Amino acid sequence: MEIKSSDMTVVSTEQEVHLQKKLENRHIQLIAIGGAIGTGLFMGSGKTIHLSGSSIILTYTIVGFFMFIVMRALGELLLSNTNYRSFADFTGEYLGNWTGFFIGWTYWLSWVVACIGDVVVIGGYFQFWFPDIPLWVPAFSALTLLILLNALSVKAFGEAEFWFAIIKVCAIVLLIMVGFWMIFTGFKSPNGVQASFHHVIESGTIFPNGALGFIAGFQIAIFSFIGIELVGVTAAETKNPERNLPRAINSIPIRIMLFYVLSLVCIISVTSWHYIAPDKSPFVELFTLSGLPAAAAVINFVVLTSAFSSANSGVFSTSRMLFGLAWKKQAPQTFKVLSKANIPLRGLIISGFCMFSGAVLLIFIPNVMTLFTLLSTLSAILLIFIWSLIILAYLAYRKKRPDLHLSSIYKMPAGKVLSWMCLIFFGFVLIAICLKQDTRVGLYLAPFWFAWLAIAYFYKDKMNDYISKKWS
Repeated sequence: MEIKSSDMTVVSTEQEVHLQKKLENRHIQLIAIGGAIGTGLFMGSGKTIHLSGSSIILTYTIVGFFMFIVMRALGELLLSNTNYRSFADFTGEYLGNWTGFFIGWTYWLSWVVACIGDVVVIGGYFQFWFPDIPLWVPAFSALTLLILLNALSVKAFGEAEFWFAIIKVCAIVLLIMVGFWMIFTGFKSPNGVQASFHHVIESGTIFPNGALGFIAGFQIAIFSFIGIELVGVTAAETKNPERNLPRAINSIPIRIMLFYVLSLVCIISVTSWHYIAPDKSPFVELFTLSGLPAAAAVINFVVLTSAFSSANSGVFSTSRMLFGLAWKKQAPQTFKVLSKANIPLRGLIISGFCMFSGAVLLIFIPNVMTLFTLLSTLSAILLIFIWSLIILAYLAYRKKRPDLHLSSIYKMPAGKVLSWMCLIFFGFVLIAICLKQDTRVGLYLAPFWFAWLAIAYFYKDKMNDYISKKWS
């Protein structure tokens, strides 16, 4: 697709280029909330519950704790220098230019892969209503819609994510309320299961597949939190980040307790672990198994919007990462070009093309959970690399700039100790991914990406010049 220079705003200095600061507090708060409620929760938690039983509640609590540590480190680093556009900037400064290159491109790929996974799930949700529709049809349609939406303005993204997140939050709150009502009234489903908290702790439910099943459940749990760091990408387009970023980050523990822990307690209590299918959304199945098909259809619509929300975040963040990389001269300079609406349109087009190319996998692997597991594992591995570099950058920042830490308005408590605990935990998750054949494939693919990045970093100047000439 050719883009004429007359249709774009090309700037020559970093001071002249700017992204629109159109995201307000309500946008950044809901983006943070939306990032904490990923497709992994709505679709992937069925498989995790199947593996881990009710110990999934402990799994999400542990993962959520370490995600909060990452976000606190991210928040302190971003606010230590208001010129940082994203975590690619401070990792490059504290760990070397190569890390900025690696983390920027890896984050871009992780969201491309995650976005493909989201549209795969969208196809699966559509089959709830239209069982005979090919999976690739709703997947391709969703991608087209989201790319067009993000091409309008950053405020269009913010508004879409705002309403997507509201739908998700209201749905989970409603599910929890209905779930507790079923539990306290002793509701009995058509299959004879009576809703009770006892299902959470009954024999054979807590660790149904032993320690290995519990450990294997961490892969999907990690993927569920993809997007939690999105507030770091939106920093350059956020009004008053000194106030809004800490607010968004500090509310993460409450959101984890509400959205993950309470919702999973309700699902297991109402349906019982024995009736939760690994290849379906337990949120939809809760109402289906309870003999409420109309409610199940409503929840299916909600989880569909959740997948749209996650994919929307992916489409947004990939174009911004390419924009930031271009300014660091770690991506072709053509990605510095903004449209008249101040949107990094060329980055959006390239990212969209890669997403469409990946979605073609649906034609060859027309099984939602098989493909989703592969994509979510690869994305989780890439994110662990990124989160680890954020923590390492924080440790380097504490060592090199103690003055900035002392003057910080948002200090991370027990920063050094918790940072090392976080790195050890990420190593544990990588070991967990090795335990299952369906997740191990992603671990085999990741080294090829990092090998390619090493080659690209070595020849990046020549490659950037060649690509920029082609797009000029």
